[in-house]
Amino acid sequence: MRGQPLADLNGLIVQPHIDLETAAEMLDDIPRFVDYDQLAQETQAQFDHRCRSTWFMPEEYKQLDIAELVISRCTTPEQLQRCGQELLLYQARDLFDLLRYLVYLVDVMKQNQVIWGVGRGSSVASYVLYLLGVHKIDSMFYDLDVTEFLR
Repeated sequence: MRGQPLADLNGLIVQPHIDLETAAEMLDDIPRFVDYDQLAQETQAQFDHRCRSTWFMPEEYKQLDIAELVISRCTTPEQLQRCGQELLLYQARDLFDLLRYLVYLVDVMKQNQVIWGVGRGSSVASYVLYLLGVHKIDSMFYDLDVTEFLR
C-alpha cells in the first residue's frame, strides 16, 4: 500500500470550460458518471446498496483489516477500550468500508500535499477518525462522547 503510487493529482487542472465528464476522462481510474435515467429506475434500497458497495479505491484498501489497523495505532489500554467500543459502533452501522475509504483518502491527500481542516462538527468525537488522521482533535483528551457522532 505505502510503496505503490496512489492517485496522482499533479497536473490535473480543471478549467471552467471543461465539463466534468471530460475532466474524469483525464484520469484513467475515475469512473464515469451515472445517468440520471438509471437513477430514476432504482428504489431507495437499490440506490443505497449500490452506493455502499461501490468504493473507488485501490483493491489493497478494500481488503484492509481496518480493525487491526486502528488497534495497532493504540498505545494505552484506555485507547484500546475506546477504539474497541467505537469499532463495534462502526461495524453495527456497516461503516467499515467507509473507514477503509477514509484511510485511502488521507493517504492520497498526504501524498499530494493537500491541506485539510483540523476537524469539523461531531466527527471530532470519534477517536477512530483521529487515529486514522481524518481530523486532529483527540476526543479522549477532551472527553468527547462518540455517540455525539454515531447516533
